[in-house]
Amino acid sequence: MSSRPEYNGIVGFRNSASMNLVRAAALAGVALLPVLGVAQYPGQVNKKSKDAPDLRAVAVLEWTGDLGKPKASRIVPITVFDGEKLQDAGIYLARPQPLAVSGEVEYELKENGKTIGFFDIQHAGQEQGSWVGYGKWKPLPPPKAPKAIAPAKVDEFEDEKPVLHRKHGETSGSDSRSGSTTPSPSEPASPDDPDRPTLHKQTDSSANTAENNAPDDPDRPKLEKKPEKSGSSGSGSSSGDSNRANIEKTRPDLAADMGDVDSVKDSNDPDRPTLKRGKSSGPGAEIVPTLMGLPEGMQQAVAVSDSKNRPEHVWTYSWANPEDENKMKSAMEELARQAMGLSAPPPAATAKKPGTAAATRRTVKPAAPAAAPVPLADEQFRVFELAYGSGATMVLTAHTDAPLASQKFVTLVAQPDLYGNVRVLLKSVTDMAHLDETPRMRLVDAVDALADNRGELLFELRGEGQRQFALYRIYRGAAEKLFVSGGGVYGTMTSE
Repeated sequence: MSSRPEYNGIVGFRNSASMNLVRAAALAGVALLPVLGVAQYPGQVNKKSKDAPDLRAVAVLEWTGDLGKPKASRIVPITVFDGEKLQDAGIYLARPQPLAVSGEVEYELKENGKTIGFFDIQHAGQEQGSWVGYGKWKPLPPPKAPKAIAPAKVDEFEDEKPVLHRKHGETSGSDSRSGSTTPSPSEPASPDDPDRPTLHKQTDSSANTAENNAPDDPDRPKLEKKPEKSGSSGSGSSSGDSNRANIEKTRPDLAADMGDVDSVKDSNDPDRPTLKRGKSSGPGAEIVPTLMGLPEGMQQAVAVSDSKNRPEHVWTYSWANPEDENKMKSAMEELARQAMGLSAPPPAATAKKPGTAAATRRTVKPAAPAAAPVPLADEQFRVFELAYGSGATMVLTAHTDAPLASQKFVTLVAQPDLYGNVRVLLKSVTDMAHLDETPRMRLVDAVDALADNRGELLFELRGEGQRQFALYRIYRGAAEKLFVSGGGVYGTMTSE
């Protein structure tokens, strides 16, 4: 009997319909599970047990174009936390594509710990031997409108305002107090003026009589019904001839350019093409834009898929004194220049010649003004609070302002010490000639990969012709490497 731990239950990732990790991991059959368990998963997956691990996948979304409306995009799987350890998401339960890039898996896109959108995977493929996912970016749902507050009920009270009611049997035109009678609005009032004209409705017979008895006025206009054209009931050729004759008479210049047109409605030519209105077959298959290689302007964001809904944890650090941030940034910039050999050497001290009075009474010249610091290209300075109350963790990445072939790259991870100075925890320096030995470290973002409410720093390790991703945990004044994708350690990093 095997001594390996058993994991039972359904294994999957956040589905776009159910919004949780319910993608079944036993689709390939029971016979394939022991092989996959020995190769990349130290356990057995059983659909009937309730002890399923809570999976949490971390990936990187890469895209070109605008935020939320990319021109091309892809998901690069990084890790899958199975409840005990971090697994390589690029090969975890691959059948043939890994579980992290299976169809309908949904990722939450994070920026500094805050959700900025969703990404649904539609299909997967391989790029340079590594699996990636392609899909569709979905925006955040609009916030729910607040429920309308019903107005408070007011107790009914008796209105003390007097109301006039009409007595039974009393007409609307009579006044009980004065005895006078007012005519109803519907009844015409009797005219008091004998010369006042009166309008009466005329009957049809009287109207016809008046029309027939009207005097013949030669200047009076008459409306007559227009006779129908002969071409409407006759043949089309006669109508066409009459129209052509009228045009030749009125517009001889137009008649010269006008040709004869015969109706083709009853054409008997079987080879004559016809246009008919038909039903649309609907839109074709949706083509998902793909992203190939590492183009200029490519952006990156952390993507997380979890079986549980966890509260957001924003990694922004708030400085008690805003001046401390500028002080720490300037100190780390100077350390970066020194690491890349850009800082000017200190001025050499001038030795005094003893034995002469002139040397002791020499006039002290003012010191030369300090040279401006060398600018850093593509500088990024970010400050994180990776755990509640853990203090500031600062990351600076930059490179020299030089041609690409001679550029140098630096990455520093540091924290303030008790005396307000910068303490470097991780330093990486490389150049274009040594990328295969020491890759360039590019910060992606902070992410909670272990679901323990602590943030790790996710870096891209970009070499000359390959790349990997690495997770670092900052704990007790040290930078610990937790995971490197691709199954190995890429390059060496020096820690201080």
